[in-house]
Amino acid sequence: MRVDKRKVVIVGTGMVGMSYAYCLLNQSVCDELVLIDVNKVRAEGEAMDLNHGLAFANSNMTIYAGEYGDCTDADIVVICAGVAQKPGETRLDLLKRNAEVFRSIIDPVTSSGFNGIFLVATNPVDIMTRITCVLSGFNPRRVMGSGTALDTARLRYLLGGYLKADPRNVHAYVMGEHGDSEFVPWSQALLATKPIMDLCTERGEEGFCDRLEEIEREVRTAAYKIIEAKKATYYGIGMALTRITKAILGDEHSVLTVSAMLRGEYGQRDVFVGVPCIINQNGVQSILPLSLTDAELEKLAKSCDTLRESFEGIF
Repeated sequence: MRVDKRKVVIVGTGMVGMSYAYCLLNQSVCDELVLIDVNKVRAEGEAMDLNHGLAFANSNMTIYAGEYGDCTDADIVVICAGVAQKPGETRLDLLKRNAEVFRSIIDPVTSSGFNGIFLVATNPVDIMTRITCVLSGFNPRRVMGSGTALDTARLRYLLGGYLKADPRNVHAYVMGEHGDSEFVPWSQALLATKPIMDLCTERGEEGFCDRLEEIEREVRTAAYKIIEAKKATYYGIGMALTRITKAILGDEHSVLTVSAMLRGEYGQRDVFVGVPCIINQNGVQSILPLSLTDAELEKLAKSCDTLRESFEGIF
């Protein structure tokens, strides 16, 4: 990866793609930003709009609407294209509609000579990430999805509010499918270095553990509530994608819950799912194995089975 010029290509200039682009600009994450969309005029308009704000940004970013040929020397290609999730529609219901969209994207990106990292945001993200890996032929470590990164942020926000602590000092993860079968491994949840389940026992507060279950449910259903209220979610995922991008371009070796392929970890294989991973300039450096309880391992297995079943028959 070049260190002199950080280049990101966004495929899909809908609300998710542009929330991500806006966040990249305001955080000065890259030097060159390319917007690609089937509607070239829209991509040009979005690029123009962002460029007009450069005078107010702490950034020297070059932003323009491009073509798939511009992916040749990109560090990261981020796929945000796809049809939107409808009110009441599960993420898995989106699968067949979005699979066809990806067939028209991956081939021209790889044909350009692109040799960087794929980051996928389109839902159902775990399956779309696996589709990207299969169609591209890339090493799975160079293909990742946003996974449960946003779900994990939602969890920490809600836990921080309940525990009256800074969410940045809450260390807890959401694992599994970015969807209905995701779960919180409470055995691994910490406030600083204090296990949250120990707090549950020590405080003896009536309803403490019940509130944790409510928080888990709120995290799992958050997207549905937002979609019902404003038709789509985009700010949160835009910020989550930016955090992942910074970890890659900065070679941070940060731990983030992205969608990555399991190859024996947690007893699972050949499935992309949200798990804590160490992220650096090469993509997923490694999957961080947590010491899950038997019950938590069973929840992860069920989530993986759900994703495998949904993937069957696509190719």
